Amino acid sequence: MQINAQIVTHTLKRPFTISRGSRTHAEVIQVAIKKDGKEGIGECSPTGRYGETFESVLAQIDSVKEKVFDRSQLKVLLPAGAARNALDCALWDLEADNFPYDFSLPDHIQTAMTVSIATPQKMAEEAKDYVEQGAKLIKVKLNGDDVYERLSAVRAAAPDSTLIVDANEAWRNLDIEATIKQIAPLNIAMVEQPLPAAGDDVLREVSSSIPFCADESCHTADDVDGLAGKYQMVNIKLDKTGGLTAAFELEQAARTNGMQVMVGCMLGSSVAMRAALPIAANAVLVDLDGAFLISDDIQGGLTYQNGSIIIM
Repeated sequence: MQINAQIVTHTLKRPFTISRGSRTHAEVIQVAIKKDGKEGIGECSPTGRYGETFESVLAQIDSVKEKVFDRSQLKVLLPAGAARNALDCALWDLEADNFPYDFSLPDHIQTAMTVSIATPQKMAEEAKDYVEQGAKLIKVKLNGDDVYERLSAVRAAAPDSTLIVDANEAWRNLDIEATIKQIAPLNIAMVEQPLPAAGDDVLREVSSSIPFCADESCHTADDVDGLAGKYQMVNIKLDKTGGLTAAFELEQAARTNGMQVMVGCMLGSSVAMRAALPIAANAVLVDLDGAFLISDDIQGGLTYQNGSIIIM
């Protein structure tokens, strides 16, 4: 078994801004595993929010280079996170012909198109652009400022689209219940991670007509029991679970506990988006537009059309 890892930089089509900062490029780590004349490719995005750096993730990958392992052993060798994700998905790719199309997938999967934080006018313009391209599901990034104004502008620009909100833990200084009541008339389908993971217990006391989705508060199946009474949905990201193998475990745990499933992504190429398609096939919400947001996707990347990923 031969393992090679490299940092790849992608240019974004436009600046991408969330509550924690703004980016013009997306850096990822791509891992290639060669074995018995075959090669599998995986990709991950180290995330500072989870204590990861490119150096730490590359070091984790290096730590297993001299070992021979399969997906079941990988979970013992590395913790959940970006490094294990890239290796796990490379093994899936290595083991499966035309991964992931050996799974039962529909001919297309609707995905959210993401509007990043800007002035209400600029956010409305971005949403309108997506609508004109056929998008029917729009994800609105927000911080704790001008929540209603920004959402109102996007709703006006996308009157017939389903809107979901991602606060990335930024509503810590807001009255959550009052904010939900204010935005509810805008017909918001879901609010993702309004409060920091360490302080989200107060959600149990919030009366909300809009379901909450756990992102930063839910990484693996082990986290699901602690979400009861706070969230009605979990956002499964392979970079959090540590790959597709653990993503299936989280999906099952969430459904067993009566929670709906969303699948999300970090910014990256079609390598990362493809790996999540088996989870996306049965998710109530899909947010896999990471490859759509970059201007230099891989050759033979996914096809995005009318707000959907077209499955070839």
